[in-house]
Amino acid sequence: MAHGYLNQFLEGKEATVYSAGIETHGINPGAAAIMKEDGISIDHHTSNLVEEYAHINFDYIITVCDHANENCPYIPSKNAVRLHHNFFDPSKVVGTDEEKHAAFLKAREEIKTYFKKFVEEHLL
Repeated sequence: MAHGYLNQFLEGKEATVYSAGIETHGINPGAAAIMKEDGISIDHHTSNLVEEYAHINFDYIITVCDHANENCPYIPSKNAVRLHHNFFDPSKVVGTDEEKHAAFLKAREEIKTYFKKFVEEHLL
């Protein structure tokens, strides 16, 4: 979801967004569906391991959950600003379809707000 919003907020800017994790799980169908409701398709996104991008000299490295922040391997990026925000994880919610939808909506709005502010404060 963060990758999708960054691409939207950075449209027309000279920037490349990479997304990776410490485990691969594929794109969560709930995340894809809730993003589509906001007009953003992440269906084409992939689930990559952070090691795949070890050769990239990043400007920013942003971890989006405490597990990644605590367990992410060191990324040797010369001058990268490292930021962390522990977002609500909707994939952990057990309940009705309506409760799961509400959880993904909550996470989407948190992510959208954070990354809109990030772009405004750091990249404009």
